[in-house]
Amino acid sequence: MVDKPARILLKLSGEALKGEDTPFSPVSLQRICESIASVPIQWAIVVGGGNLIRGARSPWLDRVEADTMGMLATVLNALALQSYWVSLGKDVLIQSAVDTQLTNPISPREARAALAEGTIVIFAGGTGSPLVTTDTAAAIRAVSIESDLLIKGSNVAGVYDGDPSHDPAAQLIQELTYDEFLTQRYGVMDQMAVEICREHGMPIEVFHLEQPDALASIAAGKKVGTRIH
Repeated sequence: MVDKPARILLKLSGEALKGEDTPFSPVSLQRICESIASVPIQWAIVVGGGNLIRGARSPWLDRVEADTMGMLATVLNALALQSYWVSLGKDVLIQSAVDTQLTNPISPREARAALAEGTIVIFAGGTGSPLVTTDTAAAIRAVSIESDLLIKGSNVAGVYDGDPSHDPAAQLIQELTYDEFLTQRYGVMDQMAVEICREHGMPIEVFHLEQPDALASIAAGKKVGTRIH
């Protein structure tokens, strides 16, 4: 067991919202939103845009333009999440590093105040700059809102000592120091994001988003994936 966090920032990939042949899956959106709404702690979300576009993997777009499109995609995802949470009776605040008429500007002070009142805060727009991942945005936001823990919902159970998709003998690593993660250059999370967390003592949990009761277990102080600290 570890200390129970009162405030968690979840890095949610855009792929987690994706349907089989569509950028949005109502089933996935509902499952994720209900799972978060059912855990009575302070929740902040940084959402990616990979269900719509991934700038780093685009073979035909200029990288800067693709990243700019990706930042706008995170706004669309934030609006989709907001719609589901509002339908569940939750108060939601969207802050975006990209200025739009549908969102509020980034303000850590206002975000902290909203979280303290039980509002779910969604951070969209990444960092507002191209060539920077939403993992890094998540680290910055987690530090700025004084989160107790940064968690990354992934499609793997955590950090492995090999590639589990190619090596059946790969073993899950339950605990790592920041320096161990950075030295080994594990690919499950952006290096810059881990470096920011190391500088500010922000613990990280990498886990499988679809693991049953994962969010409730983390909120209860249990380790469910790989803890980096």
